[in-house]
Amino acid sequence: MAKTILHKANTRGHADHGWLNSYHTFSFANYHNPERIHFGALRVLNDDTVSAAKGFGTHPHENMEIISIPLEGDLEHKDSMGNTTTIKQGDIQVMSAGSGVQHSEYNKNKDVPVKFLQIWVFPNKKNVTPRYGQVSLNEEDRHNKLQQIISPNQNDGGLWIYQNAWFHLGKFDKGFSTDYQFKNEKNGLYIFVLKGGILVNNEILNTRDGYGIWETDKVNIKAESDAEFLLMEVPMIF
Repeated sequence: MAKTILHKANTRGHADHGWLNSYHTFSFANYHNPERIHFGALRVLNDDTVSAAKGFGTHPHENMEIISIPLEGDLEHKDSMGNTTTIKQGDIQVMSAGSGVQHSEYNKNKDVPVKFLQIWVFPNKKNVTPRYGQVSLNEEDRHNKLQQIISPNQNDGGLWIYQNAWFHLGKFDKGFSTDYQFKNEKNGLYIFVLKGGILVNNEILNTRDGYGIWETDKVNIKAESDAEFLLMEVPMIF
């Protein structure tokens, strides 16, 4: 019998710093919920909106796989590895913090906010040499199908991280249905709805709801309306 956990959008932690409006699915910064520390190797899922010309100053990370998925606007990234890049809607960014890295993230635009997901995954290798990756995706490749954006394998579509994790994006028309087959039976799947409504097995999820399922080998996903969502398959024991 599969195990599940449901995190409705309105139960997330919330921090409004003026320049930053952030919703936390899992405990982060001043939001601490002992029932919601992580889902397996998935440690952070922040839904961030950064005001025009504002951002995160230079700060350190270590031993974490950090994934950024822009939803609207342009985010400028600078790091101690010498990278200065801009990520925008359609791009995916990965940074293996490893033995230690510093970076900053700023809204490049002076007139519109930037919205992005900030995701942290515990790595399966510590103190690796810090690493940066970025890719631009074809959004048509997720129309009524699952587009792989992250895996443990280099040259396997999208980007790779130091963890046995697979991420997919879907953009389904109302009524479209498909099964997701787990890559590893010891993994769990965390589903985050970006827009619209989906039915996962028998659970209805709406915009910004999160749903974890494990101890199963596949799930059925059906779009109750036109919908966009993110699938994150991660080890439950790591």
